[in-house]
Amino acid sequence: MDTRVVVINGARQCGKSTLAAQIARKTGAAWYSFDRPDTLESARRDPVSFVRSAPRMVIDEVQRAPDIFLAMKELVDAEPTPGRFLLTGSARILGLRGLPDALPGRMETYELWPLAQGEIEGSPDGFVQALFSGRPVAHTSDSVRADYAARIVRGGFPEAVARSGRRRERFLESYISDLINRDVIQLAAIERGHHLRTLLDLLVGRVGQVFTVAGLARVLGLSQQTVERYIGLLEEVFLIKRVPGWGVAANSRATAAPKLAFVDSGVAAGLLGADETSLLRADGPLGPLLESFVVAEIARQLPWVDQTIELFHYRTRDQVEVDIVLQNRRRQVVAIEVKASATARDEDFRGIRHLQARLGDDLTRGIVLYLGHQTLPFGENLQAVPVDALWRTPA
Repeated sequence: MDTRVVVINGARQCGKSTLAAQIARKTGAAWYSFDRPDTLESARRDPVSFVRSAPRMVIDEVQRAPDIFLAMKELVDAEPTPGRFLLTGSARILGLRGLPDALPGRMETYELWPLAQGEIEGSPDGFVQALFSGRPVAHTSDSVRADYAARIVRGGFPEAVARSGRRRERFLESYISDLINRDVIQLAAIERGHHLRTLLDLLVGRVGQVFTVAGLARVLGLSQQTVERYIGLLEEVFLIKRVPGWGVAANSRATAAPKLAFVDSGVAAGLLGADETSLLRADGPLGPLLESFVVAEIARQLPWVDQTIELFHYRTRDQVEVDIVLQNRRRQVVAIEVKASATARDEDFRGIRHLQARLGDDLTRGIVLYLGHQTLPFGENLQAVPVDALWRTPA
């Protein structure tokens, strides 16, 4: 590590502590967890002495003692040793209220997601890299609709992956309850936790949809400021992800309203009470959950692509939509639609062709991800591609 303070941020139970413990053993760094009441009390009572107690230190769940950051800042300014602190947090540390100093220029942050599908099955996870490297995507799939339903319900938390049936359901139920009652309510001093749970139920019903804070506030009978704060907290604990609207500056008819995705598809399915059987029914929520699942899989890949890629969606007031818009720093764009159908149709490319007409050569790829088996051409730089190409395409 060549940075003085490194932070691993991510959802609870996604493997941060395991990774940090492995690094501590390898480097000989002292290990502390702020989940232990005595350790937390020590750090809160005398943060200056605490951070000076070992030459290298790994601190787990550091968000529980935000005052320690000021003591770290003073120490690493006086002794600028690379790799002095490795921190983990189950909340977005920079978003915590009352944080005295975010260590600008001294701290590097990495986000750790629940396991990607490629990590689970040991496959390449190179889809986004391939799209922006200019290499052709030519993938044939043997997956069927039931396979995708099973992946969505399983999600990516290591504990959920290792379980099945009712045991997995119980883990996810406990995870959601603990996250709200332990992390969100305690960290933010929220008195009425039932409002937060009601909001979460409303949000999961809007997965894959454009939503507004004003609309949610009306349903809940709360102020927009309160609802915005609650949504921000759910983002800070890595439960949900807002995907911003793209193209607003260049197109007055584009909407800036975000779409909603869940960081883990198993959590979203659990909140909806959906299992593999119900997802496969004609009236099941496979479509929105598949889109959220794909958004999360793509978001997982962005940090290891060899260029900076930003994630958006596109929607106009005329209801022209593209589920996922990826853009690099050179303003090259890849547009992706997600369809829960085993058959790709020309009309599935309507939104992508709209962007192609607007962007010309800046739209380098247009992809419809679908539940079929073959990669099919639908025009210049336009392809229908099986969904599992996401985790079976070499980088």
